[in-house]
Amino acid sequence: MENSSTSPLAMSVQIALSSWDMQNSRFLKLLNTLTDEQLQSEIAPGRNTGVYLLGHLAAVHDYMLPLLGLGERLFPDLEEPFLRKPDKSGLDFPSVMELKSQYAAVNAALSAGFATLSPENWLEKHTSITDADFQKEPHRNKLNMLMNRTGHLAYHFGQVALLK
Repeated sequence: MENSSTSPLAMSVQIALSSWDMQNSRFLKLLNTLTDEQLQSEIAPGRNTGVYLLGHLAAVHDYMLPLLGLGERLFPDLEEPFLRKPDKSGLDFPSVMELKSQYAAVNAALSAGFATLSPENWLEKHTSITDADFQKEPHRNKLNMLMNRTGHLAYHFGQVALLK
């Protein structure tokens, strides 16, 4: 009989969580090498600034808490400037230091929440899909969301890396 920690599902979840952790670690390491002035710069002419992308990632990760059933968002005020509006929309952003702190807090809350989920929990529906739709599309589960958000983070890491 297989040990639940070595089941294919448990191994798949661990791989996805390790990838998430690696991408977050890489992003935090990059953030620590960039000055506030660099983060205020556009990643390319006419494109988003580093500070906007930091706020965007903090807001997206914050939104994962309720979507995964791990609690309420910690910083719902990030939604309007970083999810609903584009960069340079004229809205005020929190300081770089505050955004870094919020990003760290959200990811700490996610890590704590992830630790409470069993491998089977990862195959459950997330909160933005109806029961009926989940019956038709069971791949729209929490694990899929984690994998999607890991790719999203990696994409924006590549953009922010251009500020070096």
